[in-house]
Amino acid sequence: MVKRLAALLLFFNCAIACAQTIKTDVLVIGGSPSGVAAAIQCARSKVKTVLIDEGTTLCSSMTANNMTTIKTDRDLPSGVWAEFRKRVVEHYKKTPGYDTSYNAPLQLQPDSGAMILANIADSVKDLDIKLQTTFIDIVKDDDRWQVSITQNGIPETIKARVIIDATNTGEIAAKAGSKAIDFDKRPNKGGLNLYRTSIAMGDFSPMFYEDIVAPEYNYPPYPTFFMPIKALVANGVDNILLSEKWLPLQKTIQDLSSQITIGQGAGVTAAYCAFYKTTTANLNVRAIQGELLSFKGYLLPLEDISADPYCRAIQQVCATGMLRGIQKGSGRNTQFLFMPDSTVTTAEVKPYLLEIYTRAFLWFNTEKPGEKFTVGNLLSFISELTLTDPENVKKNIGNAWNTQYKFTSAFDLNRPITRREFAILANKYLNPFGRAVDLNGRMVN
Repeated sequence: MVKRLAALLLFFNCAIACAQTIKTDVLVIGGSPSGVAAAIQCARSKVKTVLIDEGTTLCSSMTANNMTTIKTDRDLPSGVWAEFRKRVVEHYKKTPGYDTSYNAPLQLQPDSGAMILANIADSVKDLDIKLQTTFIDIVKDDDRWQVSITQNGIPETIKARVIIDATNTGEIAAKAGSKAIDFDKRPNKGGLNLYRTSIAMGDFSPMFYEDIVAPEYNYPPYPTFFMPIKALVANGVDNILLSEKWLPLQKTIQDLSSQITIGQGAGVTAAYCAFYKTTTANLNVRAIQGELLSFKGYLLPLEDISADPYCRAIQQVCATGMLRGIQKGSGRNTQFLFMPDSTVTTAEVKPYLLEIYTRAFLWFNTEKPGEKFTVGNLLSFISELTLTDPENVKKNIGNAWNTQYKFTSAFDLNRPITRREFAILANKYLNPFGRAVDLNGRMVN
């Protein structure tokens, strides 16, 4: 009898020991808005995700109950941020005087906003949220990170392929051995092509300071901002991403849109590593951006194309540099626009076409397009690059001009082509977004 009881106790002790070790694809540490958005995106990208936080509720810093107005990113309904905005408007729509316009400045009580974001997270499959959970330690264990935690005082271990550090100071990454880096959060001094790797953006930089003067070569122009993938990758360690560190330590509700969009970008990057069982040393920029676009995220803060059915095509073309956004206004009234009805100049597209397409040099020498790039010029270039009979190109695109593409203008080969027409056709027939780039935005052959 004693032996049987001892065996039974041993069995239960083993069962308890096994239950204390959890395996997951991604572990998000920190229930900040960026951490919650990252966890939502990871789970939606079909990787098993766990989020832990010390508090009793998610987004515990959002406790105020006074009605507040968020003025940022009202014309950039990107991904989780757009979903959050929609839920907030639904929550308050019966409140007298509440503005339900799709791009109105967002009014909310921060504590209600925290509840709404938590409700979105609660509805996502493959996401396990563990509150009142304290981080203890992190060590590398083969191809996973082993994280020691206590939940309600009970020790547990979580083994994850990828860690997202959603703490204010990046303390988890530091504990794991990440070396401190001074990423310039202000103007884009890291390189003119980093915008090609963007996975988050906004119409007003959360790192904005009035005394900063951005250099003339800065793109996108300051104070609009983007976040390149490399900024979120912890330095010196594999498979740790940071979602809060580059935001101000003392955040306000005006930073909420940036937190959510950066968190979603970190989430889609972590999901890529987990899904393909690879590391942050081997990131495929275009694959990660493509996944973000599939979830209606934005790569660049183009404010005048959000309602366009070809928004994704325009975002993709602009993320290559074939066409660039244009800044209007100044300071806090700045807008970064695509200007879809403006016409394309040869000067703006020629450098990129020469950079990416080897046959472009011969085409420009032969065709000699004028100052304005015409519909005929683009069709001729498509014919040259795709090795398709010019008459077939004209016939196929001409037939689809008003029917498939819904262009409102007449199909006229001699007319200067608009930026919107150029982006849609170039995206389909030239596929510039299909060309790989490295983490610095350089083309990879």
